[in-house]
Order: sequence, then C-alpha cells, then structure tokens
Amino acid sequence: MSTLKTVLAYMQEGKWNDAHNLVQSDGTLLGAWLHGILHIQEGDLEDAEYWYGKAARPFRSRGTLDEELEYFVSALKNTNEQA
Repeated sequence: MSTLKTVLAYMQEGKWNDAHNLVQSDGTLLGAWLHGILHIQEGDLEDAEYWYGKAARPFRSRGTLDEELEYFVSALKNTNEQA
C-alpha cells in the first residue's frame, strides 16, 4: 500500500507521469481505482472508465474528483488498519 501512498503524493505534487508510471505497477483493486482517479484528474474519462471497471467501481455515478480522492484515502486507510 505504500506504492499507492506514493502515487497520491505524486498526484498532489502535479507529477502526473511519475504517478501514472508507478500506479501501473499495482495490480490491486485499489490500484485500479486510483489509476482511474488519476485519469479523471488528467481529463481522460475514457481510460478512467476502463480503470473504474477494473476496480469494480461505478464510474457514471462517481463523485467529484475531490470526493473520489477522499473516498479513496478513506478506503486505503481502512485497508491499512485491517492489515
């Protein structure tokens, strides 16, 4: 999960290429979700929808970018607490 935390940090710093390259190495559902969120942030909704599907997340009824990031961080935290 530290990979996903690093991806989040890259996203916050505006390092889109670094974030995108790193998130591709994570094969988890959370990794796919964050990959989708990254594509939303980049404005690439077609690829975002693909990655949301890989993450088994609803794309068309998703929240705003800020909401999705908030939901993701909460899910990541809950996963870390359970580990």
